[in-house]
This record gives sequence, C-alpha cells and structure tokens, in this order.
Amino acid sequence: MDYKRLKEAESRFLNLYPGGFENPLMVTIAKRHRVTQLSEYTREAFKPRNFRDTEVILESMIKIVSRSSMVSVFEKPTFKAFIENLTPKEKNKFTGALKKRLHGDKETGFNELLEILLSARLAKWSIISVWPAYFNLLGDAFIKPTTTKNIISQFGLSELTYQPLPTWDFYRDYLRALTAMRESVDITLAPSNPAFTGFLMMAMNPDYA
Repeated sequence: MDYKRLKEAESRFLNLYPGGFENPLMVTIAKRHRVTQLSEYTREAFKPRNFRDTEVILESMIKIVSRSSMVSVFEKPTFKAFIENLTPKEKNKFTGALKKRLHGDKETGFNELLEILLSARLAKWSIISVWPAYFNLLGDAFIKPTTTKNIISQFGLSELTYQPLPTWDFYRDYLRALTAMRESVDITLAPSNPAFTGFLMMAMNPDYA
C-alpha cells in the first residue's frame, strides 16, 4: 500500500469536504446511490429463513441488481433474463449458493455462484459481488473492474493482479487490502466499503474538487 498517497488523498478530501461523508454535499450525493436503503432491504430479504422460498429470493436478487447504481444498466436486463430462464433445479442451486455465500462457507458459495454464472456467460465481478456488498457493508466489497484496477495501480497494491474472470483468491486478497486501507484513514471517509471506494474514486480524479 502506498500509505503516503492514501494520506495525501485523505487530507485533500477532508479539506474539500470537512466531515467526510457527513458533509452535507456528500450526504446529498450518497442519497442518490441509496446504499443504506439497499443494504437494509438486502439484509431483510436474505435472512436465512427466507431461503425456504426460492422464487422470493430470486425476485430479491433481481431487485437488488436492478436498483443498484453500482451495476451497469446494460447488465441489469441481462441478469433478469438469465434468472427467468433458469430451470427449477438451477434456481434452487443458485439460491443455495447465495445462502452459502452470505451465511455459510463464503468461498464455496462464491464458487458455486460462479459456476452457474459461467454457464450463462454472466461471470462478471459486478454481478457476483453485488449482494454480499450490500448485505455486509464493512465485511464484503463490490468489485467494479475499472475502479478496482485503478485502486490497485494508484495506491501501490502491487501484490494484487486483477483478472476479469472472478476468483475467490483475488476477492479475498483485494478485500484484505481494501480493509487495511480503510482502517488507515479517518472514520468519516469509511462508514462503509462502498463509501470508502467512492472516496478512492474521487481521490483518483484530479478534477473532483
């Protein structure tokens, strides 16, 4: 980690926006992304007992993808069509994989989700990481390819090599690095991982003042 560059970004951001994400302008921007609302919805929708109803879980998965500002508008209808075309057996397997990802063996759940998404050519970081990112705002992370690659290069995460095909090993290592970075800055810049990566995105943009 390039600690010096991170602290320089922190200082500049706080000079521009005192209070970090508690600054009124940042509060207004955050409202557009509805992270808190989507997180609350996700945590309620994906309680363990709800996984007894496969169709309800799938409906919630579609809603989260469609409402998320982090997922590309081009991926939203593609994902909805993918869910609608799954067989009953595939639907059960897909929701079972999500349950493992959120409530059980995270690595196994990740790989089982990936297997099904690969079969439909939908194995994208934005899809596989979106539900955990809202379900656990501090313990998981959303992987947006361009942003992730830029964070790696600009903040000296030389031990990481981004690959477009999702893998658990990269996700685990990136999350560890992101957590270490988040814990190195003022708490007002890191109320959640989505907020913290938003700060990093702005810090990497020389015109964000």
